Amino acid sequence: MKVKSNLIKFTTAAVLTITGISITNATNVKTTATQVEAATKKVKINYIPGYSVNVWDNYENPDFTGRRIKHGKTVNVISNAVDASGQTWYQIGENQWIQACYTKKLKKKVVKGTATAYVQASSQGERVADLAKAAVGKAYVWGSNGPDAFDCSGLAQYVYSKAGKEISRTTYSQVKQGKQVSMQNLKPGDLLFWGSASAPYHVAIYVGNNQFVHAATPAQGVVKENLSSYFYPSVAKRVLD
Repeated sequence: MKVKSNLIKFTTAAVLTITGISITNATNVKTTATQVEAATKKVKINYIPGYSVNVWDNYENPDFTGRRIKHGKTVNVISNAVDASGQTWYQIGENQWIQACYTKKLKKKVVKGTATAYVQASSQGERVADLAKAAVGKAYVWGSNGPDAFDCSGLAQYVYSKAGKEISRTTYSQVKQGKQVSMQNLKPGDLLFWGSASAPYHVAIYVGNNQFVHAATPAQGVVKENLSSYFYPSVAKRVLD
């Protein structure tokens, strides 16, 4: 009976040991795969053509490292973090962090018979939306059209120009451009107007996900907001094909 008991204990221990090794190995493999995926994530600097974004030494109490990365450059993201204000940051090297709001994710496109390739979203409307989002945080100054301060129509004209499409300067003339679209069929880059359809008093840029960017007020500056019944556009226009 003692031999049988010892045999049972040995067998149970062996099974547990083998199972434990199996679980440990599976966990290690999963962790390694996650790390590799994070290390190969790519983003593109999406600021303003001709300008650069600063690289900081950390995301909590950042100090400027002296390094800048030009608009349009592609960088590898090692990890990401969110600071106390809710701002997302990307780590691109040891003690090197950039603000995620100044980047564009590269979409994956699987090409048959080849490895996965990364391609930039090429829609001109998406480009307008990305430029508008990059302006969030800039100041509102009536009569200004960038690059450091804007009024509502000045912001619209500026981001369209940077995306390669020229539009007029005021809300009164901008609303006459393009074709009208329903609020249920909005696409990134569409212009949203408040007020009458012939003489609107405000304009914003739709950026997708039920959100828009606009130069709001001197107190708010350029902000991104959700579409709401409390402040709902009266007309939407699509200037881009």
